[in-house]
Amino acid sequence: MTGMGRLKIQLSGPADRTDNYSAAVRGAGGDPRPGYCPAPDLSCHGLVLCGGGDIDSTLFGRPNRGSNPPDKARDRAELALFQAFYQAGKPILGVCRGMQVINIALGGDLIQDLPPEQKIFHTSCQGDLVHPIFAPEGSVLHQLYGHIFSVNSAHHQAVNRLGEGLRATAWSESGFAEALDLPGYPLLGVQFHPERMAFGKRRLDTVDGAAIWAWFLSVCRGEDPADSPVKG
Repeated sequence: MTGMGRLKIQLSGPADRTDNYSAAVRGAGGDPRPGYCPAPDLSCHGLVLCGGGDIDSTLFGRPNRGSNPPDKARDRAELALFQAFYQAGKPILGVCRGMQVINIALGGDLIQDLPPEQKIFHTSCQGDLVHPIFAPEGSVLHQLYGHIFSVNSAHHQAVNRLGEGLRATAWSESGFAEALDLPGYPLLGVQFHPERMAFGKRRLDTVDGAAIWAWFLSVCRGEDPADSPVKG
């Protein structure tokens, strides 16, 4: 499938730092449309909210308690993107910060800085860490990977109180949410980085992130991925 036959996927991420996401979308058969603070393009079939820096804590009603300086323009743009695609009923995938944006957009809040005994499993100045997570039966991640599997990690914040209607669908070894969904709506948020576990970035110490991108593109095509799950 080439050219006009590919599904258009809008990506929102840091300026000049969406190459891995674009490669993952192309690898799964989509046509990525990346941008920094882009206006919503509802001609696209789905939205990917990419990873990046911390979100302004005032957006979830909290004083700064360990957040890094926010990019307020990006925060505003991505909340508007979420609302536009959500109101249009179009699929949404949130990666790391993107999962946190989803949670805040629906009224949730964040742990602004993981305690040291948790952070050592999730944050490193030398790149991704790897650790196991648990997904319950019936979740998208269980469908793709089973109950317990290894993922990458590069974050110091995490989802705390869930936004309206959201459901945690995977957990870290210390109990915070590593994935979420919205029953009845085509949405998935993951705290890890499947774009750095897939295609040209495939690694042997984690599951294959390509399964998540294939799942997302199938949802954007209007298919029911439960009929033919892609295993990672």
